[in-house]
Amino acid sequence: MNPRTRRSLGWFSLAVLVMGCGRSPTVEPFQVTGRYPHDSAAYTQGLVASDGVLFESTGLYGHSELRRVDIRSGHVLASVRLAADRFGEGLALLRGRLYQLTWKEGVAYAYDAATLRVVDSVRYPGEGWGLATDGASLIMSDGSDSLRFLAPATFRVDRVVHVRYQGAPLQGLNELEYVKGDLFANVYQTNWILRIDPATGEVRQLLDFADLYPGDRRPPTADVMNGIAVSDSGELLLTGKWWPVLFRVRLRGSGEP
Repeated sequence: MNPRTRRSLGWFSLAVLVMGCGRSPTVEPFQVTGRYPHDSAAYTQGLVASDGVLFESTGLYGHSELRRVDIRSGHVLASVRLAADRFGEGLALLRGRLYQLTWKEGVAYAYDAATLRVVDSVRYPGEGWGLATDGASLIMSDGSDSLRFLAPATFRVDRVVHVRYQGAPLQGLNELEYVKGDLFANVYQTNWILRIDPATGEVRQLLDFADLYPGDRRPPTADVMNGIAVSDSGELLLTGKWWPVLFRVRLRGSGEP
């Protein structure tokens, strides 16, 4: 049983749009360029790659952590456990600090990226799901169609963008990653990733990753797809909750990162 509530059936609204929209969505083919071990006990919530290592935020009460992980081996190099009443969520790296959200607790933690030492915490209203940065602001999702652009030091909301595909709202926005001017977002409980214009919220592409790790190849313990990072080579790193594998992926065609 998945511990997170479904927010307005965002996955269902996406499926309806994909099947019933007036024109076909842009579905970008992809090429798997690498596979790495991933801790199948990690309930992946946030993922960031930097200088050859992976930073990962994991969830679930009593099991939430911030980790530094060796990408190629999947070995956890260092970790910090959250309090048992904290449910870890999205993660972003900005100016040497890692920012980690919590789900319902309304608090974000800032860590020194070199030591994983907590250096600050800040409160925010509502739920925390995904987190990314464009190099100036933090960008936060909460499971709705909204993206909040935040001042990193205070989490003050500078602006809100609502995500739309062909004029219709798309909800269930989860893990986020900023890639060369675009915002990539997992859609909760689906194999879809949205490529979003962060200025307008318009979905530029719908990326279908159903063939990345088909259900008949997954162990029964593997949960939904979640986790987007960018490797040093510019390729995407993708995984999921309780997945035993991390994929390195190149998008082919006009949308290649």
